[in-house]
Amino acid sequence: MTMFLVVIVALGYFISYYYSSPVILYGAIIFSLLMNILSYWYSDKIVLTMAGAKEADHDTYTDLYHTVENLSLTAGLPMPRVYLIKDGSPNAFATGRDKEHAVVAVTTGLLQILNKTELEGVIAHELSHIGNRDILLQTVIVVLVGFVSILANIFMRGGMRRGDRDNDKGGGILMVAGIVLVILSPLFAKLIQLAISRKREFLADASGVLLTRYPEGLASALQKISQANIPLRNPNQATAHLFIANPFPQVNLGQVSNLGNKFSSLFSTHPPVTERIKAILGERKVE
Repeated sequence: MTMFLVVIVALGYFISYYYSSPVILYGAIIFSLLMNILSYWYSDKIVLTMAGAKEADHDTYTDLYHTVENLSLTAGLPMPRVYLIKDGSPNAFATGRDKEHAVVAVTTGLLQILNKTELEGVIAHELSHIGNRDILLQTVIVVLVGFVSILANIFMRGGMRRGDRDNDKGGGILMVAGIVLVILSPLFAKLIQLAISRKREFLADASGVLLTRYPEGLASALQKISQANIPLRNPNQATAHLFIANPFPQVNLGQVSNLGNKFSSLFSTHPPVTERIKAILGERKVE
């Protein structure tokens, strides 16, 4: 949130200095503050809308509700709201600004392939994200990164229109600012996702196992999700780090080279499933 504030204010200062208009700087400050407030209070609703999640019907998904309820009691957490994503890809995520306003969302594909103990492992993992206070940071990142991308597009279009009409330096400056944002915003998004995702996934796995006392359940669930390798119908780079498994199709670069496979793993929002399973099962053999 601080990075977002600094970037937008710095950009506003640069443009206001060029045009000798303090109003632009004031507007940038107000805009960045409003976006931070918006991302804190409404980011969970935005994420659920982007994912196409709807609140699950209690009578239809009674087993799912009971699983979430029982594990929430065990973890000492308030019962989160339960949402469903109608998608054949097996996946799940947690969102919300705090444990009192948390949401656990699962796909229909996940419910179809997992048994009870495996589902408990996945839900325990997501509840651990809530208990470990990961959800606010992970959810806010989605909104702020999205707005940086929108600003990049605005500056690009603004610069192109001014350049085409006036051929003045103002249009060129806006073009340069837009190009810089277009280039850097995906990089910032990826670096932030990597920073908050990989280690937090390992921690949530460990915390989830402590919650269920049955590491084989989560390990088996991750194995099934990985083997299914079914991407979400409408995956989004901004929300990829929220899910328990990468929502994009997995490309095995190992056939090209070991270096290529390692490079792909390095820039993934999630640790390799084999590493996660080994960490969960300890020294026991991973099939």
